[in-house]
Amino acid sequence: MRGPVPLLALAALVGAAAPDTGRAADDIAGLKAELDALKADYATRVSSLEARIAELESSTSQQATAPAAGLPPEPGQAAPSRASASAFNPAISLILAGSYANLSEDPADYRIAGFLPAGDEVGPGERSFNLGESELTLSANVDPYFSGSLTLAMTGDGELEVEEAFFRTLALPAGFTLKGGRFFSGFGYLNEIHAHAWDFVDQPLVYQAFFGGQRRQDGLQLKWVAPTDLFVELGVESGNGDAYPGTRRGANGLNGATLFAHVGSDIGDAVTWRGGVSWVDLRAEDRTYEDEGALGESVENAFTGTSRTWVADATLKWSPPGDPLRRYLKLQGEYMRRTEDGELVYDVAGAALADSYESTQDGWYLQGVYQFRPRWRAGLRYDALDSGSPNIGLVDSGLLSPEDFPLLAPASPSRTSVMLDWSPSEFSRLRAQYAWDDARDAATDEQFFLQYILALGAHGAHKF
Repeated sequence: MRGPVPLLALAALVGAAAPDTGRAADDIAGLKAELDALKADYATRVSSLEARIAELESSTSQQATAPAAGLPPEPGQAAPSRASASAFNPAISLILAGSYANLSEDPADYRIAGFLPAGDEVGPGERSFNLGESELTLSANVDPYFSGSLTLAMTGDGELEVEEAFFRTLALPAGFTLKGGRFFSGFGYLNEIHAHAWDFVDQPLVYQAFFGGQRRQDGLQLKWVAPTDLFVELGVESGNGDAYPGTRRGANGLNGATLFAHVGSDIGDAVTWRGGVSWVDLRAEDRTYEDEGALGESVENAFTGTSRTWVADATLKWSPPGDPLRRYLKLQGEYMRRTEDGELVYDVAGAALADSYESTQDGWYLQGVYQFRPRWRAGLRYDALDSGSPNIGLVDSGLLSPEDFPLLAPASPSRTSVMLDWSPSEFSRLRAQYAWDDARDAATDEQFFLQYILALGAHGAHKF
């Protein structure tokens, strides 16, 4: 195809042939004719391309409106396109984790003194090398109205469980969001955060003693975020209550309720904070646990009644202006106060003695994590619990003695933990942690952990 060369030649010839007027006129006429031919050629090519585009658009439109599998679409329903089968592409992420534990005390004997046993997730875990919890998460927007997320957790023992499986609304007005299914409860600060995003290997003692670890909710949650410069979040949730300290009730209704409120803002260019209060109200029916009788025999007891927990949380983050990736400081703490009121049955399968039970217990932790250079962080955490002195009706009436309830003897468990971690990239982290654990009446359990965490695939931003 001819290009701009004739135009350059035209300029050269005009300048060179200026003295010969007749010859110049002939050359100009010839060049004009050649330019007209080029214009016609361009017009023909453009018309051809426009025709091909129109043909392709028409073909695509016919394919999009063709009925799927030869069946006509339902009345009032848009016909599916051939691309609809691949339109739903969920984001997939995989977390791989593992650890090595060196424990000075036998983990099989681990108990938090003064507190009713809360489940199998309490304690430092097994000695030596352990495969941590691996998480597989699939999430996507379903349509303009809903998104969905599924997280499967595989334990080191090979057990597979549904950790979270919920839908979330995308189009509710006025800042409201509804979540339904199985999800981590929104009370406090740490409960909603997945284990791979914790700043320490394990959870604070107060979470282990009061909730047996992270508390999951099978039910509904409604949140509202205020349209203000100050971050204001209010939430309410309820479900079947089938998680410690509650139990699934023998009824069709919901078990208890959880309320929470959080506020947050910035202080200048260097400091960000968030604080909140929460209330967890649950019912327990025949919540059993194993204890030892006065003669050392194993007995099974059961609690039935109400369990109410107040939670206060606060988080503060600091990073120097213009240098957030090299250095930052994060301070985090939570305080919990739980009251339980109901009936305690001693030796369910034997004597089955029953009377009143009341307790008020407290717990808190405070931790700080400092990134002192890129990819390197150091942290310090202190945990403390106070079991209080429960009122046990069977003891107050003289039917039994305090020795019949050794796990309920007053105690003040505590633990101090230090950690150092290195993140080669945003997808991997290596951590070392040492703890002096005084959670049980026995000698101090000196705990040393090494941990790795690897993230594969798409992964969303973590919570503030």
